[in-house]
Amino acid sequence: MKAIRGYDPSLGHAFSGYAMVTINGEVKRHFRDRTWAIRVPRVYQDRRAELNAVTGELTQDLGRSPTVAKLARRMNISEEDVLLTMDASAAYRTLSLDVPTGMDDDSTVLADLIAADDNSVDLVIDKHALRPLVRALPERERTILKLRFFDDRTQKEIADELGISQMHVSRILSKTFAHLRTELLAPC
Repeated sequence: MKAIRGYDPSLGHAFSGYAMVTINGEVKRHFRDRTWAIRVPRVYQDRRAELNAVTGELTQDLGRSPTVAKLARRMNISEEDVLLTMDASAAYRTLSLDVPTGMDDDSTVLADLIAADDNSVDLVIDKHALRPLVRALPERERTILKLRFFDDRTQKEIADELGISQMHVSRILSKTFAHLRTELLAPC
């Protein structure tokens, strides 16, 4: 329908050529935007393919896996953007809760290892791990986390409210997550 609505015969081009390009574009857009298990920003979806290609090329050239720095130089982006692209790539496919764990016997699946009482897991994570770490964050980071995840605001809305760019909000969130992840995984 988009090809039919957008076609202009006065330009002198055949409909079939126009329709082919339009339909091809829409099919690619569908698979780019709709096949991810978790919604990630389009820039990271687009970079995923480039990252995979560059990683393959550098692995072949170097005879080993490339470093993040080498990937960043080849892709002309920052190392942080390479890491964000790698993280986002993990969202392309998710792991089923029905996958066998390989522990003890063949009948154990991942879902069996998750606590039945969600409240107990939430309590441990909330009170004993995250809450003190979030409290220790600077005020601006705490405010952005609250607006994003408790007030369910978009990055654009947060940026407008705080008078900063949406990219700045995204970078602050990324750095905050990295900090929290590091702190959570640090040995006691």
